[in-house]
Amino acid sequence: MGINFPYSCPECGKELRYQGLCWHCKAEQARREVMAWTPEQIQEKLDVLVQNVERLEEDAWDKEFQNLLHCHGICSPELARAALEKKIYYPAELYYRAPEEVRDGLIQALLGAESAMEASRLMSCLAMQGDDRSLEILQELERHPRPWREKLYADPSIYAQTGGWTFDQRGTRRQLNFDTCYPLIKGDRKRDTAAQVFRLREDHCPTCGGRLVDILSLDGRDERLKFLGLDGVVTATCCPSCVPWEEPAYSRFTLDGGSEAVLPYRYGSEYDPDDGGYEEYAANCFVLGEESVPVFYGAEFDDTCTVGGFPFWIQDAQYYPCPDCGKTMKYLAQIKWEALEFMEGILYIEICPDCQVISMHHQQT
Repeated sequence: MGINFPYSCPECGKELRYQGLCWHCKAEQARREVMAWTPEQIQEKLDVLVQNVERLEEDAWDKEFQNLLHCHGICSPELARAALEKKIYYPAELYYRAPEEVRDGLIQALLGAESAMEASRLMSCLAMQGDDRSLEILQELERHPRPWREKLYADPSIYAQTGGWTFDQRGTRRQLNFDTCYPLIKGDRKRDTAAQVFRLREDHCPTCGGRLVDILSLDGRDERLKFLGLDGVVTATCCPSCVPWEEPAYSRFTLDGGSEAVLPYRYGSEYDPDDGGYEEYAANCFVLGEESVPVFYGAEFDDTCTVGGFPFWIQDAQYYPCPDCGKTMKYLAQIKWEALEFMEGILYIEICPDCQVISMHHQQT
């Protein structure tokens, strides 16, 4: 017998145990308010933050900083200079594409660092700054490690991934994210087919018996998705019940929209999935947004699914090698399961366009 909830969300009609907006509509409302800030309001809030940058030491996820970065794409040279002067090296996003003199200050601090914690944060800051000089320094530290390296779990090339790139043994850069970001928003899936989320298939998973889905399909020929450089339809296919257990799961695509999951999974669901509810998830109303958003837009909010830009890493940045060519795969999109009300956590989708391979992996708290 189903549960009768006494209230419903006045915005979307979802049944609730409490009176008021559901969490999704409440988050969306708050974000709309921030997005409506005027240029004068943005500048005023930025000026206050620059003058009081020390407050980031107490709260690295300061709400004003997060709103400026994620909703308005503000990566301020003045803020980066102020943070460097006060030796504030976290969050690393403070230094995204910072000016050369700031980069040089970070390099000086990194080369003089003695503690592993400070070196770790400074490498992440250089990764966010991300120019060729930053690459040279991280490559040099990988070739000739400092004493603090023994206390860290990863090489500088892995820290570079924080900034959405990495490098190989020859120092060749490989970009791991796209400089453009589009949100997946509520809309009419019949009228806008550029992006399709959780599309049901007829085939089943041989590991758990559950139904397979095309978790995301993107039409690279759509003008909004031209930044992907994909002349066709790219589809990622998985078993939703097994993919949280598989590290990672793969599928292969053809540019005519075809996709095939790489099965069977090595690890999978340990129970018989009840995929009767999949019809509800497949009826979601997510479509590609009409306008692009800042590259860090998807790196903050629990309810935003995005294509391109930076993801919301619940744990550490995690990019997998292509199983065919061995090159590090490129982040393509994220599906936040909470937005579908399917489960907790985030599904990260990465791509090797050369080999036409998709990887999918899951993180959660």
